[in-house]
Parts: sequence; structure tokens; C-alpha cells
Amino acid sequence: MTRALSATFRRTMAGALLGASLLALSACGGGDRPRTELAAAKLNTIGVNAYLWRAALETVSFAPLVQADSNGGVIVTDWYANPSNPTERVKLTVTILDQDLRADALRVVASRQVNQNGSWVEAPVQAATVQKLEDIILTKARDLRRQALAS
Repeated sequence: MTRALSATFRRTMAGALLGASLLALSACGGGDRPRTELAAAKLNTIGVNAYLWRAALETVSFAPLVQADSNGGVIVTDWYANPSNPTERVKLTVTILDQDLRADALRVVASRQVNQNGSWVEAPVQAATVQKLEDIILTKARDLRRQALAS
């Protein structure tokens, strides 16, 4: 099974299990149930956490998008060169792996190229760069969630 198909299958199975669990709980009946905080992001029409999705889109908005699949949770940018450093360019892929707002529900992959004698050549990306992008996305997602819960 491909990774994307596997992730879709996991989400489908998780949704089916959640539905079965809710059906079983509804059969219990009996008075008021305690209100549990179901993050609004889990009850949405997209296949991934809405806060992570929105935060990821905002974070990579500096680069042109090639793909933005909210059901599969994949955002792919085109190559972006900072005008102050036109001999270097980056391309990002952000994958949201879950409907929960958790650090392990997010993966960022960056590719970097440098221009050498008119040709773009692959260059290493510092691990700290990817970690920083993930931290920015997670912080924005948590802020969005806090704002939503406050209103």
C-alpha cells in the first residue's frame, strides 16, 4: 500500500471506529452526559486537523502552491527563491497525518537547491530549518485553537 493510501485507509478506519464508538455510547442513554471538549477541528469536512491545515497554509503562503489537498493533508509548494538571495531556492511539502492537534501529526520536508554556473544543484537542508517550520505551524495551530475556544 502506498503511504498516501495507507494514511487515507487509517483515517477511514479511525472515522469508522469513532462512529461505532459514538453509536455505542448513544445507546447508553440516561440523563445528561458530561460535556467533553471535542475540538471543532475534528468535526469538519476536511480529512485532517483544521487548525494544522490553516496554520500550514499560512506558514507556507510566501511560496506559490503546487498542490493543496485538504482531504489527504498534503501541501506542496513550488520552488521559491528569496529576492534577497536569488541563487538559492527551496521547495516544501507539508503533510498533516492526523485529525488531532499533536506534534507527531505534522511532517515538513524541505528541498533546497543552489544555482551554480547557471544550473540548479541539490544542496542540503539544515535539520533546524525543518524543525523551525514545524514549530511555527504548531504554534499557529495552537493559537488558532485557543482563539476558537475563546469565542
